[in-house]
Amino acid sequence: MAEFTLTKDADGVATITWDVPGKTMNVMSFTGLEELNACIDDALADDAVKGIVVTSGKEGSFAGGMDLNLLAVMKEQAGDDPAKGLFEGTMQMHALLRKIERAGMDKKTNKGGKPIASALPGTAAGIGLELPLATHRIFVSENPKAKYGLPEILVGIFPGAGGTTRLARKLGAMGASPLLLEGKMLDAKKAKGAGLVDEVVADPVAVAREWVLNAKDADIVKPWDAKGYKIPGGAPYSPAGFPTFVGAAAMVHGKTQGAFPAAKALLSAVYEGLLVDFDNALKIEARWFTSVLMNPSSGAMIRSLFLNKEALEKGAVRPKDVADQRVKKLGVLGAGMMGAGIALVSAQAGMEVVLIDRDQAAADKGKAYTEVYLDKGMKRGKVTQDKKDAMLGLITATPDLEQLKGCDLIIEAVFEDPAVKAEMTKKVEAIIPEDCIFASNTSTLPITDLAKASVRPEQFIGIHFFSPVEKMLLVEIIKGKETGDRAVAKALDYVRQIRKTPIVVNDARFFYCNRCIIPYGNEATRMITEGVAPVLIDNAARQLGFPVGPVQLGDETSIDLGVRIMKATKAAMGNAYPASEADDLIVWMEEEGRLGRKANAGYFDYDEKGKRTGYWKGIHDKYPLADEQPDLIEVQERLMFAQVLEAVRALEEGVVEDIREADVGAILAWGFAPWSGGPLSWLDIIGAPYAAERCDQLAEKYGERFACPPLLREMAEKGQTFYGRFNPEAKAA
Repeated sequence: MAEFTLTKDADGVATITWDVPGKTMNVMSFTGLEELNACIDDALADDAVKGIVVTSGKEGSFAGGMDLNLLAVMKEQAGDDPAKGLFEGTMQMHALLRKIERAGMDKKTNKGGKPIASALPGTAAGIGLELPLATHRIFVSENPKAKYGLPEILVGIFPGAGGTTRLARKLGAMGASPLLLEGKMLDAKKAKGAGLVDEVVADPVAVAREWVLNAKDADIVKPWDAKGYKIPGGAPYSPAGFPTFVGAAAMVHGKTQGAFPAAKALLSAVYEGLLVDFDNALKIEARWFTSVLMNPSSGAMIRSLFLNKEALEKGAVRPKDVADQRVKKLGVLGAGMMGAGIALVSAQAGMEVVLIDRDQAAADKGKAYTEVYLDKGMKRGKVTQDKKDAMLGLITATPDLEQLKGCDLIIEAVFEDPAVKAEMTKKVEAIIPEDCIFASNTSTLPITDLAKASVRPEQFIGIHFFSPVEKMLLVEIIKGKETGDRAVAKALDYVRQIRKTPIVVNDARFFYCNRCIIPYGNEATRMITEGVAPVLIDNAARQLGFPVGPVQLGDETSIDLGVRIMKATKAAMGNAYPASEADDLIVWMEEEGRLGRKANAGYFDYDEKGKRTGYWKGIHDKYPLADEQPDLIEVQERLMFAQVLEAVRALEEGVVEDIREADVGAILAWGFAPWSGGPLSWLDIIGAPYAAERCDQLAEKYGERFACPPLLREMAEKGQTFYGRFNPEAKAA
């Protein structure tokens, strides 16, 4: 079946309908581009056709963009000279959309063209909006759920099918910047207000038909093709335009610290494109787009942040032979910040929730967390009173464990003490149905050990949320040694219900995420004891693309938490524990009462409102600043290798079974350098031979924690990559 079909009616209107077989939303493919080109040629060549309407056969949407599966492999399929192949392929897309834009009109007079309108029943993103932008008028439906925008920057590329050039000329650099640089998606009303679309109507196809039958020559000439065109807001070299680009460059650098190549390339394409005529601007856009696609970062980001993430959300690692396990009634034990957050997101998903705490006041306080959240939503116009009442009605706050009868999933979020958790497990299992799955939200305690308190260890599992629950996108599911497939399926189906991304790992100390995060913080702390400036450490991390540096992260998560984890680990490991000066530093900080943000005193000083005022200089009384500070790259590689080597060891030991989970989990859990695609993708980018060599150098200089794992050494010797050797998709193919 065709992806694009052409029909013509007696009134002279040709309708091109985009409807990709087997997809709930249209995505563009190479086949689709060829079919669209043929439909346009047919309609333009037919004298009986007076105008063209481009629409979708999908109810409620137009298109979701380019098929990112194709983008991920475009470089490999571009021939012996991939840059040339990518550039030429991009220019072919430009030629097609430019053909639509010019619609057969005379080059000199701008007359004789056929009106082409877009009729969008709903969401249009990426090339799904770039195509309409090339038509002469965009009509969108009143669909309240529809969103319109160019979100490519969020997956490491930028709009390369003319969207960058057209939007900059249509709205001006200032007006286009939120849509291009931030990837904002707007509803119909806001899209019209921004100038992104032309009209919001009840029946886009009917109104578009009427428009193309009555449009005049002047109605279909784009502003940039008309004489006397001036760029909205001024050209880059004009007094009005110059400050825009100075500010935009500062904003891009401030947000990306130079770590994300697509943002800088996009800004360059806009700036350079506005200095020349439209057709040359398209060539400039194509060159910068090619540059981004040639950068390994783009492929890694697309793979991890879209393809792998989507695969995990759709159940790539779910046990196949287990029936649907969606949760109907959830019990949450503990109404503190974590338990309250879990109750909130579960009620949002429409589940009945029983929120348990030691007394009614504590339980009510946990439920109030949802009420405060909803009140904020009401102030922003996102939540109605009816929705608030319905959600709060789903949450029963109580100290009565008997209310847990009928639950099909329990999530325990009580104090991080094995004895407390064991007591609660026994009490609750005596009440809940025998087939109810029991999960612990512990962040560090081994699930296998906690399951010893259960009479049904095969139904005991870890579901580790990150704080704050309602904002964090990842949930880490931990299998104990006796955890069964139904418990795994239950946890995965529950995470899908609350619209978060799951990873499934096997039980081990700190599981996967904390196993990698803790060395990141520890390495920063070690550097402080060596006299490295905290500001250098944090900035080194931010320039790698981390949202916050490890020193600041220590203040945000609290220093006494780090002390508790260190002492518990030391008690569990005994003589095998790798003690260091870093332990002494955090113990000393705790003794000084500098516990982090919550105490308004930590690695930073704070004002009375809790705002950071600068790094605490008192730390250098105990750990003086070194006269000579280390090289930036050295600091960055210590921070990176401290994390990625744990990811390799987790894979090596079977804690992580699917490398997609290692990469997606790292980015979503603690913001691991998103441009890299995750720790294993980063190792693929730098190459196993170089990574092994740097391990040896770092281990010799700083200690055995940087020792090269046997798996990485073997891969270096064989010239292998992680995605070449372990990619489940490659194995399936």
